[in-house]
Amino acid sequence: MPEPRCVLICQNRSCLNNGSADVLSAFQAAKVSGVTVESSPCMGQCSSGPTVRIVPDETWYCRITPRDVAAIVENHLLGGKPVEAKLNPRIHLRMEMFSS
Repeated sequence: MPEPRCVLICQNRSCLNNGSADVLSAFQAAKVSGVTVESSPCMGQCSSGPTVRIVPDETWYCRITPRDVAAIVENHLLGGKPVEAKLNPRIHLRMEMFSS
């Protein structure tokens, strides 16, 4: 049986200053069956917050706004495909970064 998904939204100081409370509210309002939404302490990505981490997928999103939540819900949580444009590039390295 697969581990249930959880969306963690950082609520530490710099993420809060960039609107993470509104991001948390938007995810809570989405109410996706089988997915829990929780606030999180600092995830160490302060310069690129608000940070959203989806476990057990280990998908990290950066600079999330409430407007991004619908795409993450539709594409990732319901459709199984991460939203590439919002992936944290420090964590999700892309091969094109290494081409010359």
